[in-house]
Amino acid sequence: MKRYGIVLSFLLLCCQISFAQNPSISILDSGHNASLRGLSAVDNEVVWCSGSNGTVARSTDGGKSFEWITVSGYEKRDFRDIEAFDANTAVIMGISEPAVILKTTDAGKTWIKVFEDSTKGMFLDAMSFDEKGSGVVIGDPIDGKVYLAKTNDFGNTWKKESGTIDVEKGESFFASSGTNIHTLHEKENSFVFVSGGMVSRLFYGKRKLYLPLMRGKESTGANSIAMWGKKGIVVGGDFAQDARADSNCVLFSLGKSPDFSIPAAAPKGYKSCVIYLSKKTLVTCGTSGVDISYDGGMNWKNISKQSFHAVQKSKSGRKVFLSGGKGKIATLVLAQ
Repeated sequence: MKRYGIVLSFLLLCCQISFAQNPSISILDSGHNASLRGLSAVDNEVVWCSGSNGTVARSTDGGKSFEWITVSGYEKRDFRDIEAFDANTAVIMGISEPAVILKTTDAGKTWIKVFEDSTKGMFLDAMSFDEKGSGVVIGDPIDGKVYLAKTNDFGNTWKKESGTIDVEKGESFFASSGTNIHTLHEKENSFVFVSGGMVSRLFYGKRKLYLPLMRGKESTGANSIAMWGKKGIVVGGDFAQDARADSNCVLFSLGKSPDFSIPAAAPKGYKSCVIYLSKKTLVTCGTSGVDISYDGGMNWKNISKQSFHAVQKSKSGRKVFLSGGKGKIATLVLAQ
């Protein structure tokens, strides 16, 4: 009987370990006429989403219920990125025709236009902010130059700083999840960003480093970047062939001589967004499904085949949210 008890305890322990390594996806809301590519979680309770058809979704109870908002006057616009600062304050990015950034301070009841650019060819791709309210928005190249605008007051005012960084022919950026640019806490290099298309590169200060990712087509290259200190990760692939799992992920470290490494077991298929949950735990998602890594991004395991555009961890909390097509919003359930 004693031996039986030891064996039983061992089997229970194995089950607990297995459960800890198998997180699940829980759908919070779905069925709305909007593709949600913008996602920002303030804490475990407050989360905002934005997307097509002028749509913004907001929850203050951790996703148990959502308020669905259609921004008046912008019913046909695609708000592909959002940055939320609290339960009442957020900025949303309308990509083109013309490109606009709107801000609300009353929980989405009213929106003020804080930025607009009607330049021919305008197409905004992503925003990134730090905790002090400094932010940057990146757009597709205009006349062969990266389009950039910055803010230092939580998005109240913006200043264009485009026209200083050259790109190669066919090189562009993706608005798949609003995460191809990342703000840094450095004086000289305030942000780092990645490109795709015919060329895929990492831009860091004055450096333009070629990424060992899929490239050569308009649908290929880097889509998302995330960082933990000086270390980082880039994901992408080919959104036109989202089952392809080759050349879709690269790890890097910044320094005097940035270096790159390829995962031993890459994520499954094309990925549009990636985040760090901790130094060792990362999550990535795309139309090909959701994958997780427990070893800093070297080995990935597919945990769901459900399609999502974006994934974000709450800024001051542990909860993880995902957003996707048809108004789908979900949470990642992790073992405690």
